[in-house]
Amino acid sequence: MNTPALPSAPGLRTATWLTALAPAIWGSTYLVTTQLLPPDRPLLAAVLRALPAGLLLLLITRRLPRGDWWWKSVVLGALNIGVFFALLFIAAYRLPGGVAATVGSVQPLLVAGLSAVLLGQRLTLRTLLACVTGIAGVAMLVLRADARLDALGIAAALGGAVVMASGVVLSKRWTSPAPLLATTGWQLVAGGLLLLPVALFVEGPPPAALSTENLIGYVYLSVIGAALAYTLWFRGIRTLSPTKVTFLGLLSPLVAASLGWIALGQQLTVPQLLGGALTLAAVTLAQLHPSRPAPSRPAPSRASAGRPAPPVSAGQIRIH
Repeated sequence: MNTPALPSAPGLRTATWLTALAPAIWGSTYLVTTQLLPPDRPLLAAVLRALPAGLLLLLITRRLPRGDWWWKSVVLGALNIGVFFALLFIAAYRLPGGVAATVGSVQPLLVAGLSAVLLGQRLTLRTLLACVTGIAGVAMLVLRADARLDALGIAAALGGAVVMASGVVLSKRWTSPAPLLATTGWQLVAGGLLLLPVALFVEGPPPAALSTENLIGYVYLSVIGAALAYTLWFRGIRTLSPTKVTFLGLLSPLVAASLGWIALGQQLTVPQLLGGALTLAAVTLAQLHPSRPAPSRPAPSRASAGRPAPPVSAGQIRIH
């Protein structure tokens, strides 16, 4: 039986950079939402971000799920998009953005724990150190001293981190035989359809008239923020370990703060700059962790059966 070839080191670096584009794009969501979209319609934005993007990918691929991938697509779409966006909406309304982002930064730790249980990956001291560094970095970057706490908001933010972490790990465990664009489209459609009745119940029907700026914002969120970004994200999950992928998600608040400084003139303090540096250090530390499985050795041939094994040189011994 032929086993798939593992990506080379340059291939892994390329996959990492491409995957990092997804949270970088998501970091622009705050700027687009506040500058281009109508106020107080976050669930409408979530639906128009996911559903049209998923339908576009289905139109491109012309492929529907088969067999158990009908329910798997619904589960993954709920975890990665539908339920996650709904909990994110509750957290955003009941908590300052800094508190929500800080609570959400525990996601790498959750992914590392779930990967150890469901995927058999080792939970190392380096990963734990990167998790703590990332949480501290995000807190220093976005958390304010006068931030108010709300029990329901904290629960929603933590629940969002849990469901997204579960979605990342299950996306790695359930590898679809279908093309990546098709699998991404299935999840976006499932998540969008789950959000649609919630948005109509909570926010009512969409506005009767949308401005040109509104339309530009929604198109950006759907085409770039969902269709492109989620394709890159799920591609990274297929190629890299879930722990490495989820650490890249810490780039999102870093990009959001940077865009606020560049485009909106928001000031960055010395502690915020230090927090940004710690966040980058956590992401880098996580990417340095060796997580690729060792290639399996071929079974000995009959001709070599019974022969003594060749000596192993010191350069062949790898200690993790």
